[in-house]
Amino acid sequence: MGWKTLDDLDLNGKTVLTRVDINVPMADGAVTDATRIERIVPTVKTIIAQGGKPVLLAHFGRPKGKPVPDMSLRHVQPALEDHLGVPVTFAEDCVGVAAQAAVDALSPGTVLLLENTRFHAEEEANDANFAAQIAELGDIYCNDAFSAAHRAHASTEAIAHKLPSCAGRLMQAELEALDAALGNPERPVLAVVGGAKVSTKLELLHNLIDKVDTLVIGGGMANTFLFANGIEIGTSLAEKDMATTAKNIVEKAAAKGCEIILPKDIVVAREFKAGAANETLPVDQCPTDAMILDAGPETVALVENKLAGSKTVVWNGPFGAFEIPPFDAATKAAAQTVAKLTQDGKLTSVAGGGDTVAALNAAGAADHFTYVSTAGGAFLEWMEGKTLPGVAALSQ
Repeated sequence: MGWKTLDDLDLNGKTVLTRVDINVPMADGAVTDATRIERIVPTVKTIIAQGGKPVLLAHFGRPKGKPVPDMSLRHVQPALEDHLGVPVTFAEDCVGVAAQAAVDALSPGTVLLLENTRFHAEEEANDANFAAQIAELGDIYCNDAFSAAHRAHASTEAIAHKLPSCAGRLMQAELEALDAALGNPERPVLAVVGGAKVSTKLELLHNLIDKVDTLVIGGGMANTFLFANGIEIGTSLAEKDMATTAKNIVEKAAAKGCEIILPKDIVVAREFKAGAANETLPVDQCPTDAMILDAGPETVALVENKLAGSKTVVWNGPFGAFEIPPFDAATKAAAQTVAKLTQDGKLTSVAGGGDTVAALNAAGAADHFTYVSTAGGAFLEWMEGKTLPGVAALSQ
């Protein structure tokens, strides 16, 4: 671990520039999902408890380097106050006279929210001079935005070279969980990878083959592998032009000693809608006019058997069309098994990705995983084995 935490720095009397991700969904001027705000609370409270003054840096939407009133972070200020339980003041800019005046006026025990960093084109350009202007406002830099760590922006990367830097509580938890999952895991390691397309997860599959003992492939991706094996898939979603690639992945996995698990039985339907008439069939008996929408109970039993023999699970993507009952059955059953094994202390389970979080929540399993990441792109890039600029900067 080459990065410092809040416990490694003296925060007393210091202004702590804290990069957070509060890019939350809103409707009619109100926050509709405060999950990201809730997750920064431990960091902000730690800074205050240790005598520091938290100054929040964040982006909101995609204003493309210009002020856009609808994308002002002022809209998030009330929700921040509600969840932090302390006064939150707002600065009209994230650099310059207005920002400095707001920092100077900040009282102990309160929080300052700076305006959207992306109102300046220099932010996404990772401009060193812009980062230096932000750095002038504080004494310490704390990055608590793992979900933005795959972006080399001024407030996530360049600024870390300007001030003593550390990871916030959320960033720390994320990095520790990811290290336990793939960096230095307890073996055997099983990965679940689902979703629609093989093409979007090629780098992920190649990286996992090198690191896990068992790779379970589900969703539309599995159909592409089945097609590559010469199995009839009817009208199922698949990337038939990726068949050769799928075969190469299977061959590489065999050479690396990584077992790939594909569906043994399938749930098929003629219509893609909730409650559609469906049947469960052996994997090689899909009718030509039907589509595969989920894995069947035999597949679930096989996966659950493999889970029982594993020590670590990494999960990204559903087994089937989880948004539409009854085609959520395989995802729910496997997720609940992982949750139970985790609760029993037999498994370390780490999951991430938008569809994954939604699927695990729908299964009532998310709260019982060891760690569920809300970082979409950053989580995927980490699983692909890529270096995340925001994390690398903290390690230097």
